[in-house]
Amino acid sequence: MESKLKVVLLAHTPHPEETVAAAAKLCYSASDVDAITETVHARDQQPFIEKLVDMGHLSPIEHASFTFAVEGISRACSHQLVRHRLASYSQQSQRYVGMEDGFGYIVPPSIEADPVLRERFGFFMEGIQEFYNELVQAMKARGIEGESAYEDARFVLPNAAETKIIVTMNGRELLHFFMQRCCRRAQWEIRAMAIEMLKLAKRAAPAIFADAGPACLGGSCPEGAYSCGAAQEVRDQFRNL
Repeated sequence: MESKLKVVLLAHTPHPEETVAAAAKLCYSASDVDAITETVHARDQQPFIEKLVDMGHLSPIEHASFTFAVEGISRACSHQLVRHRLASYSQQSQRYVGMEDGFGYIVPPSIEADPVLRERFGFFMEGIQEFYNELVQAMKARGIEGESAYEDARFVLPNAAETKIIVTMNGRELLHFFMQRCCRRAQWEIRAMAIEMLKLAKRAAPAIFADAGPACLGGSCPEGAYSCGAAQEVRDQFRNL
């Protein structure tokens, strides 16, 4: 069964921008915490936070964290996601969760666009499902059940298999994640996920993520000869998020 991307912002630091502003002001102020907190609550912190980001003073942004639930992504995508090491992950296990009732899978757009390839792709996924079920049943017949059966049967599941994952990142790591994964040169699936995450992060903390996105939003493309060549189009897209 084909799966679709879904991203939910489960939780974030309460008043993330005030938290960031308080942390930053503490660095430059002789006032005590109560006085700083009062000042932060009494004023709009958006210009101050935008200035922090522009200056590259990003350590205070680490004090705000954001937790996303993601489903409808492939194992190929999650393998890329977990390379971002300054984050916490909880992923659905193929060892403890059996797939006999049908594993979800992701169809790449290039295959979806070709009716013949799309049909063959679906047929191949069905074949994998049938063999997975055969393996589980054969092991059950030998007295091997539950996780002991699933942990070996999962070896035939493809990179296309859907996974679900919860990820928590602090604001600074999210800015870096968006810079890397919102780029047009990122793999299409993780880019689509990153853009959905950015939309949600912008609603929760608009000042922190006002200019978040690929590196070309703030200057020249760092990809050099490998640039997508459409920086202005990318800038227009992210301004309209």
